[in-house]
Amino acid sequence: MTHWIDTPDALHARLQHLPPCIGLDTEFIRERTYWPQLALVQIALGEADDDILLVDPQVPGICAVLVAMLENPEVLKLMHSPSEDLVAFQHSCGALPAPLFDTQAAAALCGMGAGLSYQKLVHAITGVELAKGETRSDWLRRPLSPAQLDYAADDVRHLHALHRQLQTALTTNSRANWLAEDSRRQLANAAQDDGERWPHLALRSAQFLDPAGQRRLLRLLRWRDAQARSSDRPRSWILDNELAVTLARQNPPDKRSCDGLLDTSPKSPRSLREALWLALSTPLTDENEAPPMRGDDRNKAQLRAMQAAVAKLAADLGLPEGVLASRRLLEGLQDGSGWTGALAGWRRQLLEPNLAPLLDS
Repeated sequence: MTHWIDTPDALHARLQHLPPCIGLDTEFIRERTYWPQLALVQIALGEADDDILLVDPQVPGICAVLVAMLENPEVLKLMHSPSEDLVAFQHSCGALPAPLFDTQAAAALCGMGAGLSYQKLVHAITGVELAKGETRSDWLRRPLSPAQLDYAADDVRHLHALHRQLQTALTTNSRANWLAEDSRRQLANAAQDDGERWPHLALRSAQFLDPAGQRRLLRLLRWRDAQARSSDRPRSWILDNELAVTLARQNPPDKRSCDGLLDTSPKSPRSLREALWLALSTPLTDENEAPPMRGDDRNKAQLRAMQAAVAKLAADLGLPEGVLASRRLLEGLQDGSGWTGALAGWRRQLLEPNLAPLLDS
C-alpha cells in the first residue's frame, strides 16, 4: 500500500536513503491565484506500492524537508511534462527538482509523438489503462478520498518503467544529451522566472496596433504581470486582454479620459485605476528594444520555406516537427532574435545549415 506522509519527521525518515532516481509529481490548484498552490507531492522511491509516498505539503515543515531531496544532485527526478510543477516547487519550496528527466520530452525525442499525455504514454509502453476521473479534484481538501489517493499514486507508479524504456531508446539513438540539455534549460528558465519580457508578442490582436500602440500594450502587460505576482491573483483578474488592447489602441490623453474609457467596461480594474494610468502613460526604459508583433508584412514565402525545411529534417530524424522548431521560434529567427533559447545547442547544430541560406535570402 502507498504511504500518506503528513509529518516532517515521517518524511525525513523515508528520504534518508534515496535511490539513484525517483518518480515525482504534484497536484496543485491555480484557479483563483497567480501562483500554483501546492496541494500534494507524490514520490515513487521504487516501483512497488510500498515505495510510493503521498506527501501533504500543507503541513508546516514538510516543504523544508523536501528541499534536500529536490536539490540532491545524485538523484535523478523522473517527471512528466513538469513545467507547472516546477513553478509550484519553486514558489512553495524555493527549490527545483534537479537533475530532471521529462518523460514527455523524452518520448518526443524518441519519435513517439509530441505532447503525449501521461495516460497515453503509460499505455503505449506498459499497456496499462489509467483512470482520468480526478483531474478536476479539489486537492486542497482534507482528507483526500480513496479515489483521489489512487489517482495521485498512479501519477508516479509507472515513471520508473517509462524511464527505463525511454532512456534505452535515447541512448540507442544518441539523443540522451539532447534531453539533458533541454532539461537543464527548462530548470534554468524556471529558476529565473521573472515574467515574459515581451508579453505583447503572445497576443495576436497586437499585430493590428501601430508601433506606439504595441509599446503601450507592452507597458500594460508588464504592469499586469507584476500586479498579478504581487497580489497572487490571475492575470485576467487584474486586466483582461481585450481591455488592455483597447486602452493601448485608443491611447487616452489624460487620466480623466482613461477613467471614462474604463467606465465603459464591466471588467475594468476599478481599484487600480491610478496605477493603471501610470503604467499606460510611463514609457519603459527598454520598450524601444521590443520586437514588433508582425502581421501581414511578414515574409510568408520565407516562413513557408523554413517550415518545409524543418518538416523534412524532422521526418528524416523521425521526430515531430514541433520538437525541432515551432512556428513562433521560426518567426523569431525571421525577426532577428538569433539562435538563442530553445534554438541553441543541439537544435542549432541540426537546423542552422538548413535554415541559414533561407534567412540570408
